[in-house]
Amino acid sequence: MENLSERLVDKSIEAFITGLELYNKPTIRYRIEGFSFFAINSWELMLKAHLINSKGLDSIYFADNPDRTIDVTKAIKLIYTNDKDPLRINLEKIIELRNTSTHFITEDYETVYAPLFQAAVINYCQELLKFHNKDITSYIAQNFLTLSISLEELTDDQIRGKYSPEMAERFIKMRNDVEVTSEENSVRFAIPIEQRLYITKKPEEADFLVAVDRNSETKLTIAKELRDPSNTHKYSYRNVVKTVNEQIKSRHINFSVSQRNKDDRHSFTTNDLRLFIKFYNVKEQQEYAYAHIIGNSSPQYSYSLKLIDFILSEIKKNPEKVIENLKNAK
Repeated sequence: MENLSERLVDKSIEAFITGLELYNKPTIRYRIEGFSFFAINSWELMLKAHLINSKGLDSIYFADNPDRTIDVTKAIKLIYTNDKDPLRINLEKIIELRNTSTHFITEDYETVYAPLFQAAVINYCQELLKFHNKDITSYIAQNFLTLSISLEELTDDQIRGKYSPEMAERFIKMRNDVEVTSEENSVRFAIPIEQRLYITKKPEEADFLVAVDRNSETKLTIAKELRDPSNTHKYSYRNVVKTVNEQIKSRHINFSVSQRNKDDRHSFTTNDLRLFIKFYNVKEQQEYAYAHIIGNSSPQYSYSLKLIDFILSEIKKNPEKVIENLKNAK
């Protein structure tokens, strides 16, 4: 029984990674359909493995037909019994897309389903760790978990002009349904996809270059600051420490710091964070830290999730020596 569960999890991880690779490959036009197939397959295998471990082998078979296993929809309902659970609704919407994609799929579905796909990716990583103690970043780098999204969106009139009346109305109805459901649920259902542009005078910091033409008839107002730090940098100093410790525990990272005349400690402390901030010059990097300045007072800093991910990645590389190395590098 245990071997079957392990094999299901291994196949689940392989299907999950295949879906990511397929979606993020720019030359493939079949990526929406392909991702929905592989993503749901990975969830089905992972959830069935959990049912075997928690309820026994018989739980994945029909009582009146022991040679036939339950489908993914049944597995989802057995584990996520609350039909209002955003995670469950997310999977049900993607299953609906998978079931109809061979007949009605269009490339424009990406703008509708991309937020659901991204949420499904994050949810899968969390549930895989919770149910099977498997950290997906042991198999694929953290940055590959972010989907490469096409953000071109059509208006209702453009949709009706591009597709047949039946296809257009179906697409519009499906899009509206997903948008309404997104407004009613959390990030476990959908993760909003945003693209923001910033002007910099340092070419080496730019992702692409543009030219400014003062003779252009099109006027542009440059906004100095577009970010909302309450969304991008919402972690206080102590919350960073707390979150790092929670992740060390949930990912079972063997973090340890030797202490003179004392037992080794296994928690990340405020002093450890201070070492990271000083060594990596964190406060000078906007992706990691945001300075809140009021009047003539000293700036107060808040920090981003990206900083937490960076700290965890450094700890994972050398969990028993990383703090000692930072101290010696001062």
